[in-house]
Amino acid sequence: MVKSMKEHISQALASRARIARVIAALAFVGIYTAACDVHGVSDPGTLSTLSVSPNPQTLPISATQQFTAVGKDASGANIVITDAVWSIVAGGGTISASGLFTAGTAPSTYANTVKAVSGALSSNATVTVTTGPLVTITVTPNPMSLPSGSTQQYTAVGKDAGGNVVPLTPVWSVAQGGGTTSAGGLFTAGGSSGTFANSVTATSGAISGNATVTVTAALASITVTPNPASMLTFSQQQFAATGRDVNGNVVSISPVWSVINGGGSISPSSGLFSSGGTTGTFSNTVQAKVGSISGTATVNVNTTAAAPIVNLGAAAPNGIMAGTAFTCVIGGTINADIAISPGSTVTGFPPCVITGTQHLADAQAAQAQIDLTTAYNTLAGLPCPPANNIGTTNIGGTTKAAGVYCSATSIGVTGALTLDGGGDPNATFVFQAGTGLTTAGNVVLINGAQAKNVYWQIGSSATIGTGSQWQGNILALTSITLVDNANLIGRALARNGAVSLGTNNTITLP
Repeated sequence: MVKSMKEHISQALASRARIARVIAALAFVGIYTAACDVHGVSDPGTLSTLSVSPNPQTLPISATQQFTAVGKDASGANIVITDAVWSIVAGGGTISASGLFTAGTAPSTYANTVKAVSGALSSNATVTVTTGPLVTITVTPNPMSLPSGSTQQYTAVGKDAGGNVVPLTPVWSVAQGGGTTSAGGLFTAGGSSGTFANSVTATSGAISGNATVTVTAALASITVTPNPASMLTFSQQQFAATGRDVNGNVVSISPVWSVINGGGSISPSSGLFSSGGTTGTFSNTVQAKVGSISGTATVNVNTTAAAPIVNLGAAAPNGIMAGTAFTCVIGGTINADIAISPGSTVTGFPPCVITGTQHLADAQAAQAQIDLTTAYNTLAGLPCPPANNIGTTNIGGTTKAAGVYCSATSIGVTGALTLDGGGDPNATFVFQAGTGLTTAGNVVLINGAQAKNVYWQIGSSATIGTGSQWQGNILALTSITLVDNANLIGRALARNGAVSLGTNNTITLP
């Protein structure tokens, strides 16, 4: 009994000792925790640092990058951050709530622009935005007009989708003709005139850019007409100048006129020549010049001149007359008046040019038609010697002396028809065609023959073919057509129908 009591007391004391040790341990933990709080030491698992990854980062424009917020506790262990608030503080792009960054279109380095905030902690990352891949190539100059044989340096500028310049070394080529180009983009215009759309090409990989080039004919020669010109003393003569390239194509020119061997004076801008009081032959005296290219004409000044075989009356000042209408496509120049009656339609002006006065269904045009009819009937009634009946024979390649020539049907001229004045500046040539006149050649005047004394009386319609250089007064019952690059020193006078011009036609009074 006594021993049992002693055992119980001993066990109770042991329990109390254990309890005291637990209480002491707990007290020490409390003191330590308080001390840690005082000295700033975090508990394991508590967020201590925050960083943004990746940092730094380089992206092309418009590209995306997922940023993450990385947290660590005091021991360096990673802590998952789920409450980061994302923002952009220095530009460079945009960012979503989840940290997905989209680069902008302005290349640069944006320091510490991506920001993540978690509680009281924040961190930043730097982003460098670079230019994107090549999207477009622009070739300049575009468009460009160049004379044949000249050169032009082209340049190519590449850009990305944001319009930022992307360095490139393009491959140059010519896609649609018009000339050739060097490896460095130096283009040389070829000999064929025209507009070559999107021809000069710069290529880099699968991307290319183009430029349009218009090649114009380079002036190679100037022809002055009429040549020769026979004039009275103290009278006037209008000269015209036609420029051509090496291939014979007409080149638009504005020459400077001068007199180099006497005989009179001339307007430097218009080419209107005024003879003086001295008679004689003034060889190659009228000059038209553009740069180093020039052409000349001879002037014969006389005191008397024979009256023309017909009097054109009110029709004389007109380079063109029509009964219904007058049309021009492009590049046409009429160095004279025009008259239309009873019609009044004129189309194509501009771009075509009429230097004189337009009489459209007015009294002057009506009188001109009356005088044209009288002249037409006079020419048609002139007797034609049987030896001069040319029938349907093509008279191109022949030489004709002054006189009246006739055909019951159509007159055809393929090649050069030479009219020989025999030294007489008043020599007159009349060609009567029962139906039409069709040309594929030129009229050449020699030995004093003059365009003003050449008459083509046509019973129906006349067609002056492509490139024909025609001379004389065409009086047609119906219509007259000048095809591309055909020129006329004379008059195109249609009684009942229309007069039609194609491209690059010039009509100058004889």
